[in-house]
Amino acid sequence: MTNEEILQIALQQSACDCNCNPEDFLSNRNKVVISRKSEKARAYLPLPFECDLVSYGNNIIAQVSPRMRELVEWYINKYDVEHCFESPNVISLNEKLAPFDYKVCFMAEYFLPDADLLRERPCAYDVKVLRPAQFEPYYTDQWKNALCEKRKHLDVLAVGAFDKDTLVGLAGCSTDCESMYQIGIDVLPEYRKKGIASAITIRLAIEILKAGKVPFYCAAWSNIKSVRNAIKSGFRPAWVELTARSSAFVDEKNK
Repeated sequence: MTNEEILQIALQQSACDCNCNPEDFLSNRNKVVISRKSEKARAYLPLPFECDLVSYGNNIIAQVSPRMRELVEWYINKYDVEHCFESPNVISLNEKLAPFDYKVCFMAEYFLPDADLLRERPCAYDVKVLRPAQFEPYYTDQWKNALCEKRKHLDVLAVGAFDKDTLVGLAGCSTDCESMYQIGIDVLPEYRKKGIASAITIRLAIEILKAGKVPFYCAAWSNIKSVRNAIKSGFRPAWVELTARSSAFVDEKNK
């Protein structure tokens, strides 16, 4: 799969998520659309959204509820694209959301693999491809980034690093949508900084591509460890997303 094919698949998926056209993300003009449910959207998205902003770098596609349209249109056209995803402008958006009883919630950066850089890396530990029956015992807090207990039916493939019989690193992927699998990763604290994370991330990405799917990787831009692993593993920044959720939802997260 070429980088252009990978990008086109990601754009198509983002279009399903955002109720727009793939080419909209490549325009130099912002666009506001009404958010709607879609059977093809990523499984974990609680559509429709009240306010969700996505950018591949050229513009912003905002999916909103009808009541939020005027506000969000004002916001994304007042500030430069990149500044709409950082403070102090995000603080301005948060203040405008308050009368709707909403707050800025999730902010993340998404990465796609660079097909020209994705090469297996050596690891001092045994690296094994695991199927659901093999990683069933690992649905614990220790491996909560690699596997998701709430959506375990979506977890289809994993790669583990083993020190003899002990699992020390695990990269898992979930079938969040038909064409793209999201990678999550955990490494035991005492085994970090030994090249395990990148070795199992790369191996899993290669296995996903072999299956004809596109791997993608998500991290908060403040999560330097995770971003470094993405870059080291041959992934490159592709898009960013900001989502507002109800004040009650955000307050519950902050408890």
